[in-house]
Amino acid sequence: MRAIWKGAVSFGLVSIAVKLYSATEEKDIRFHQVHRTDGGRIKYQRTCSVDGEVVSYDDIAKGYDIGGGEMVILTDDDFADLPLSTSRAIDVLEFVPAEQIDPILFAKSYYLEPEGQATKPYVLLRDALRDAERVAIVKIAIRQREQLATLRVRDDVLVLNTMMWPDEVRTPDFGFLDDDIETRPAELAMAASLIDSMAGSFKPDEFTDNYRTALQEVIDAKVEGREVVQPEEAEEAPAAAIDLMAALKASVERAKQARGEKPSGGTDDAPPPAKKASRAPRAPAARKTTTPRKATKKSA
Repeated sequence: MRAIWKGAVSFGLVSIAVKLYSATEEKDIRFHQVHRTDGGRIKYQRTCSVDGEVVSYDDIAKGYDIGGGEMVILTDDDFADLPLSTSRAIDVLEFVPAEQIDPILFAKSYYLEPEGQATKPYVLLRDALRDAERVAIVKIAIRQREQLATLRVRDDVLVLNTMMWPDEVRTPDFGFLDDDIETRPAELAMAASLIDSMAGSFKPDEFTDNYRTALQEVIDAKVEGREVVQPEEAEEAPAAAIDLMAALKASVERAKQARGEKPSGGTDDAPPPAKKASRAPRAPAARKTTTPRKATKKSA
């Protein structure tokens, strides 16, 4: 990994020299725009919309559109005196319980590595955070932008998570929030049963990007000059509008079957209480649905 930032964590009167590394990387397969006939890369020129001239990087400035066709042009001098935190400091502001931070605020993750003689104070802060079961709220300037962030411990390493500012989180404004919609106790009970039947422990390694895997297979096949034959997946047709309770019951049964459990039935007012009690009403229902089909075949 290559460090993208160097500075220090300011922890009271303690200064901890650190290097910052991106903790994540996108695995998306990236493409270039090319000419279909000969594969040549497509290039773009920066041209001025007023005089049509090609503009070099040295002549490009930042402009803020104030509307009405007017543009305010800012130079490097305009940015020089802004109250931006020093680009070489991570200032610890306070320590808070992690559960107080809404995950919607998190943006990007970085690893912090101690530099030089900073290993001892780094480990001290790491262990103190772990023992206190809190995270540090910090400010950091990355790429000329001041950002709010947290410092927490993961795998014995300090991790910095940049955050959105509160005014950058949109407030949901949807019509249904003003509607008076009630859920029946039986529906809640069945939904709880569905949640329980699908409960598990999150293991990230169990999940894969099937689309990226298939796309890579297509690319490899192109390189090797062979044809790719993708198996057709049976796509379930959208179900017709059905009763919510019936949909919940069917979902519970499917989840149980996926886990290898025996199917169970139940009543309209409560989730299936026990396997023995649920077997009796299910058998007659099966006979009713299969008997007409046999009679139809004979008559045909």
